[in-house]
Amino acid sequence: MARVANRHDIVKAAPKNKVWLVAFYIRLSREDKRGKDESESITNQRLILTDFLEQQEDCDEYVYVDEYVDDGVSGTTDEERENFQRLLADIKKGKINCVIVKNLARSFRNNGDQSYYLGDWFPRNNVRFISLYQQPIDTYRAPQNAQNIAVPVQGVLNEEHARGTSESVRRTFDKKREKGLHIGSFAAYGYQKDPEDKNVLVIDEEAAEHVKSIFAWFLEGMSKNAIVRKLNDSGILCPAAYKKSKGMKYKNPNVEGGNPLWCAMSISNLLKNRIYVGDMVQGRYRIKSYKIHVQETVPEDEWFIVPNTHEAIIRREDFAKVQELLRKDTRTAPEQKTLYLFSGFLRCADCGKAMTRSKVGGNVYYYCRTYKDQSKTACTKHTIRHNHLEQGVFHVIQKMVFLAAEFSHIISRVNAAPLQKSRSIRLNGLIAAKEKALSKIMRYRQSIYQDWKDGEITYKDYRHMQKDYERQMEAINEVISNLNEEKAELENRIDTENPFLATFRKYENIDKLTREILIELVEQIKVHENGNISVRLKFANEYRSVAE
Repeated sequence: MARVANRHDIVKAAPKNKVWLVAFYIRLSREDKRGKDESESITNQRLILTDFLEQQEDCDEYVYVDEYVDDGVSGTTDEERENFQRLLADIKKGKINCVIVKNLARSFRNNGDQSYYLGDWFPRNNVRFISLYQQPIDTYRAPQNAQNIAVPVQGVLNEEHARGTSESVRRTFDKKREKGLHIGSFAAYGYQKDPEDKNVLVIDEEAAEHVKSIFAWFLEGMSKNAIVRKLNDSGILCPAAYKKSKGMKYKNPNVEGGNPLWCAMSISNLLKNRIYVGDMVQGRYRIKSYKIHVQETVPEDEWFIVPNTHEAIIRREDFAKVQELLRKDTRTAPEQKTLYLFSGFLRCADCGKAMTRSKVGGNVYYYCRTYKDQSKTACTKHTIRHNHLEQGVFHVIQKMVFLAAEFSHIISRVNAAPLQKSRSIRLNGLIAAKEKALSKIMRYRQSIYQDWKDGEITYKDYRHMQKDYERQMEAINEVISNLNEEKAELENRIDTENPFLATFRKYENIDKLTREILIELVEQIKVHENGNISVRLKFANEYRSVAE
């Protein structure tokens, strides 16, 4: 028979006092900072948590270890909260086993994260979690409270608040972007925020000089890599380093190391940025969602672009030339700092591929890239010597410059001719007469309505007359439209400042072909198999309009 112990002999062991290694977790979001809500401030949260800890009178021992503060950081994701991650790491190391927060919203704005940490991660790592307000929780003293239905409901409410706030902030920012107001934390390199209005940009003279130099060097034929070497060798700080040197808390996620330098990508981005011609360009990137803080590129047609919002650093004509060059193949050969004369302009007339440059003896030749590098059966040589090509293109440009000068003289004479002036006067008279006739018919149409209401004409007569007047008005409007088109055409034809004429006339005295001339006047040069060339010039439509 089994021995039964006397119940008086059974003594319960006295519970051991627990030692709690305490951490305070404090968070203030960007929205809380904007709203200046003192109840959510870092100082106020710290006072509340400290007061709670000092009031603990149980038999356990509480050892305050550290506080973990994320200031100006969203609670919708845990990865981007630096001090939250430090807290988790210290828990893993055994430094912390009790976490105290003011409320669930301070630790979580994402219901999924809340469920994971309260239901899995903290219990798995033997952590006591205490939340003081808005669904109080103590997973050690009252573990059942953490399972209360009110806790996930509060998590959903906190997440919905974050979503609503995010949408509201985004709408506000979009409205400002539409008005051309600058809303970024930092101004683009070359500009600074106006001390009197943070939404307005003013020129930073020191950095603006470097921006001007970069555009000028690129137009002179320097490659992006050559510009990078020149800037770095001259000790000119890149945008990230420059901002830090001015005391700004700037951090570029794409820059590694403590001594960032200029790179080809930063030069390329600078050369493409319309902000330097005075246009506000914003919304090029966005966060995927209020819970997924991953930056994604926005299609260009969705950007916010507002022209002429601030003083330009670069002329629009120069900016347009740079964009044209960036679209071309403008790689440089090894050890070369500047581009070759025809870099990016030459194409095979048959396969459409770029031409490649080779030096044979003392002469330079161009070949079809398909033939030279890919397959000698796919295309033919299309070879041409550099000096022959240069002479041919120079002749074409000289011819167009001559035509532009001739057209200008002819147009000046036409402009002064009495016949031209009388034609303009006649058109103005016809337009005025037709507009007067249109006003008259509109008055008639209005009067017949009153005649019908007064019983002077029947409804059938009214409808018939109304349709007749509408047909007359439509016919007169069409005549007025045609006369206005004829007038506009006449005015355009006598414009001596036509872009084609003005641009080509600038080079009336050229004696040598330069890359600057090619950039401004030439779109593309095609090389044919027989050594002939076809030069596609810019302003082709303007030329046809003037010639007609």
